[in-house]
Amino acid sequence: MTQVIISCAITGSIHTPSMSPHLPVTAAEIAESAIGAAEAGAAIVHLHARNPEDGRPDQTPEAFEPFLKVIKQASDVVINLTTGGSPYMPVEERVRPAATWKPEVASLNMGSMNFGLFPMLKRYKDFKHEWEPAMLEGSYDLVFRNSFKDIRFALETLNSTGTRYEFECYDTSHLYNLHYFWTEGLVKAPLFIQTCFGLLGGIGAHPEEVLHMKRTADRLFGDNYRWSVLAAGRNQMAVAAQAASMGGHVRVGLEDSLWLDKGVLAQSNAEQVLRARKIIEGLGLEVATPAQARQILSLKGGDEVGF
Repeated sequence: MTQVIISCAITGSIHTPSMSPHLPVTAAEIAESAIGAAEAGAAIVHLHARNPEDGRPDQTPEAFEPFLKVIKQASDVVINLTTGGSPYMPVEERVRPAATWKPEVASLNMGSMNFGLFPMLKRYKDFKHEWEPAMLEGSYDLVFRNSFKDIRFALETLNSTGTRYEFECYDTSHLYNLHYFWTEGLVKAPLFIQTCFGLLGGIGAHPEEVLHMKRTADRLFGDNYRWSVLAAGRNQMAVAAQAASMGGHVRVGLEDSLWLDKGVLAQSNAEQVLRARKIIEGLGLEVATPAQARQILSLKGGDEVGF
């Protein structure tokens, strides 16, 4: 494959406002950052919402509405809504925005896992809001629940909308969980599999781990999937480069890493997209347009969403 899809995760729920002044928080900031990422070359933008007052994750459908409509009016980019929300939320809460707005793509975590964010407390000491250190500290005793029942609930809620999925797999077992739902007929090919590296509680980001996940997916799914990668923090671009060289797609964005270079904060999501684009084009590959991404992933099209 010579066309590489760049996904950009705009804000997420892991990083907090005190960690970077460039993290989008308000609806206007999220919309502006998403549009900028699309203009830089992202074919897909992956979206969370936040409380505009304190930056806390907000998984109410109403929190997504203001920026969804602005992005759609300004860009042809594919919109991917989270069903991960925050690991502190039950699945019923996490799935509501995608069920309401019926996007072309929704993320779906494929297994329960420890979700260790507490090491960031060693790096950051001054916080603007009380919820920030409390959230990080709480992850020391946190299991991000995505049981088989939870996953089935999300699929049965969203399948009728025509939304397809970005299956987020943080370890080998998550690939096997996805294989189970595929053989049960609850998900259909081509599967868009996002293998996730470098988060404490999931698989590491060593090049051998990337190869292992790809080989496992190849064995389980053959030609029935499209492979993409994301990596946390400093591992972001190295893993993206490895995957692109192996025929995969890539995800970048401030949800996954706040950095552009060692010790240098990314000032926008677009900066990270441009860096990924430089890597891809340097390999002699082509950055996919939104139209090409829709074809590669067999999406329903931007005119079939609920916003």
